[in-house]
Amino acid sequence: MEGEKKSSAVSDVGAWAMNVVSSVGIIMANKQLMSSGGYAFSFATTLTGFHFAVTALVGLVSNAAGYSASKHVPMWELIWFSLVANTSIAGMNFSLMLNSVGFYQISKLSMIPVVCFLEWILHNKNYSREVKIAVVVVVIGVAVCTVTDVQVNAKGFLCACVAVLSTSFQQITIGSLQKKYSIGSFELLSKTAPIQAVSLIILGPFIDYLLNQKSVLDYKMTSSALMFILLSCLLAVFCNMSQYLCIGRFSAVSFQVLGHMKTVCVLILGWVLFDSALTLKNILGMFIAVLGMVVYSWAVEIEKQANAKAMNMKTSLTEEEIRLLKEGAEKPQAKDVELGKSEG
Repeated sequence: MEGEKKSSAVSDVGAWAMNVVSSVGIIMANKQLMSSGGYAFSFATTLTGFHFAVTALVGLVSNAAGYSASKHVPMWELIWFSLVANTSIAGMNFSLMLNSVGFYQISKLSMIPVVCFLEWILHNKNYSREVKIAVVVVVIGVAVCTVTDVQVNAKGFLCACVAVLSTSFQQITIGSLQKKYSIGSFELLSKTAPIQAVSLIILGPFIDYLLNQKSVLDYKMTSSALMFILLSCLLAVFCNMSQYLCIGRFSAVSFQVLGHMKTVCVLILGWVLFDSALTLKNILGMFIAVLGMVVYSWAVEIEKQANAKAMNMKTSLTEEEIRLLKEGAEKPQAKDVELGKSEG
């Protein structure tokens, strides 16, 4: 039993490590690929389509080689999920274009309470006081280190609302589909990736043109830019895989809260690799955010132990009731035997 717990803990750490490393790696690669000082490939939605195309290809090869099994999930659910996921991607890109960076960061932070609210509405899930406090601490910490100017307009606000709701719903649905159809994270990703790839590669160029008035067809590709696109796609496979894995193993809320460790890593690496400014405000915010994540991990563990204890008590009570029922069933039989002896 202890060995199983240790193995599970190692798997949990591995899943988080893969997500953090691949997410931070893809942000750094995309920064070089998309920035004007890099290769100026400013077609984020189309690039995401490439990401899912490579992910779909890896899934296809894995299924063909027998490394993963294909389980049935109704096509309408896969299409619905892909529609929500693509709305999330487009919404986030439009939100970043129409709003200030500060408001964009606030909208991303609002996903934590939105996910909590949706899980309460959809799955009747409640959270302990400690978990709620930890979530607030993380939100405050990340806000302090990332939010600067805050400017908002009607169109930007609407796009941010669509992005937050669709992203939150998408992350909850990942966990729900895995439980509903007893399907693994990679198997589910293998089924949704082709649909997302086709739709984003078709619609992506139009969305990107609306975003930056540039056509991907006019981009002058170089071997170096192509190398970074391939690197970005490779990292995206691990990023997508670890996202599904983390949400399947934990919850959408945990993925959001602990996922802000990526924000901290990006700020630090930006300072180390790209000479980005790192102020006292940033450092204070990072410290508060990490403290909140530690408190959140502790609160979730306490909640798990309390639930396990309640379950054990319930199991013990049931066993006691069974024993009493058995004793009650045996006593009348004993009386009948005694009566039979006295009559004889």
